Amino acid sequence: MTDATILFRDALQSVYGPLDWLPIPDGAIHRFRVPDDKPGSLNGWYVLYLDGIASGAFGSWKSGGSSTWSCREPADHREAEQLRQRIEQARQQREAEQRQRQLSAATLAQRWWRDARRADPDHAYLIAKGVRSHSLRQRNDELLVPLYAGGVLVNLQRIAPDGSKRFLAGGRVKGSYSPMGRITPGKPLCICEGWATGATLHESGYTVACAMNAGNLKPVALALRAEYHTTEIIVAGDDDRMTEGNPGRTAANAAAAACGGLVTFSEWPADAPLTLSDFNDLAIWSRDHAHA
Repeated sequence: MTDATILFRDALQSVYGPLDWLPIPDGAIHRFRVPDDKPGSLNGWYVLYLDGIASGAFGSWKSGGSSTWSCREPADHREAEQLRQRIEQARQQREAEQRQRQLSAATLAQRWWRDARRADPDHAYLIAKGVRSHSLRQRNDELLVPLYAGGVLVNLQRIAPDGSKRFLAGGRVKGSYSPMGRITPGKPLCICEGWATGATLHESGYTVACAMNAGNLKPVALALRAEYHTTEIIVAGDDDRMTEGNPGRTAANAAAAACGGLVTFSEWPADAPLTLSDFNDLAIWSRDHAHA
């Protein structure tokens, strides 16, 4: 066993914490469980080459991003070129693996969606959020929220009765969205984060695309702008007043600027608690307040 393998593992451990195994230095892409991820998941990946300058790359499908590593600096132009080719090769392997994972998830999503029943209008999550089921489907006790990219169903968000949410493992999220209503000329299109927020906006008469999280607002806004050049886009952002840096507001402003759209946030009544952050929160609070 080589020192390079141990050094590469040290690099992995500096990012992910203690690992109780040694990397396989065969130039192929390998998957591993990132220590903090749930048991059975294999979101981490690495590739390690020992010939020439020992070098490799690693990252996490879940958190995104990747790092490159080499045991030393190249000594000359030839070694530098070899290292550059290695890194490019690792990038291509990673992208091929990611495409395969996304394809597998899309196939599963399409099968689950086809076989699922219409969502129970009395599902605990819908009752809690005070919205109708719209076009959602249900598998066992989980609501299925469809995510589309380029008109193709690519992923599902599964919502449990307690409101916990998860996507299909390996499924595409970036640039994909869940639509509500038909995009029509002359009518504005709202882009928001969560599905429940989208349902609240849709029930107020808007056509909506739900991006699922703050980080996906901009990719979705750009994808929809590329498809609908003249449609007015309104980014209906979350107002994360309790979170440092207000990521919801920051992301919504950036998405609106990127697509040449407008941005809007909830207007909070003076007595509304700071824990409220989105349009659905405000709708529920206003409803309960009115009955109080």
